[in-house]
Amino acid sequence: MPNFVDLFAPLALLLPIPADSEPAPVEEPVKLAPKPEPVKEDSARPAAMPQHWQGIVPLSGAQPWYQVRIQQRVIVRVSPRRARQSLVATLPARPPTDYIERKIGNCLELKSVIAVQADAARLLLYTNDRKIISATLEKSCRPRDFYSGFYVEPSKDGKLCIKRDNLQSRNGMSCQMSRIRQLVPAGV
Repeated sequence: MPNFVDLFAPLALLLPIPADSEPAPVEEPVKLAPKPEPVKEDSARPAAMPQHWQGIVPLSGAQPWYQVRIQQRVIVRVSPRRARQSLVATLPARPPTDYIERKIGNCLELKSVIAVQADAARLLLYTNDRKIISATLEKSCRPRDFYSGFYVEPSKDGKLCIKRDNLQSRNGMSCQMSRIRQLVPAGV
């Protein structure tokens, strides 16, 4: 059962303050020190420093340095294939088993990758020019961890390369590709 004081304590805070009590003293506003003037290059004497800065700035007379740090980070998300049906509607439903792998080098353009599908042993990357790229991951990584796509931080050259770029899955797994190949029909 609630205590009587617990129920009515919030109401007591809403009551007005009695008029006979003295108001709290008003503090004087804080006066800000003027901004220090920059040192002219031809001046041999350092500029005067406000007294309250004496403990902060070394007594050598050097002016404080102001730093600005600008950071920019871009992350590219490659979605699973089933979530982007409108972009990849013309691609085959599943790559047939009569595809063969062809070497394509060590890198591919990151901006051309539009979808990903996790296979049993690899990732299948779908490109905007209707190519299917097979990406084999490191030994310690499982392709099924990338069922919901991956994130990658683009490099300066704009390419996704083996043994260089980290693929970050949505569940926190971070892996590198060990091999990429293009899947082409066996009859071509």
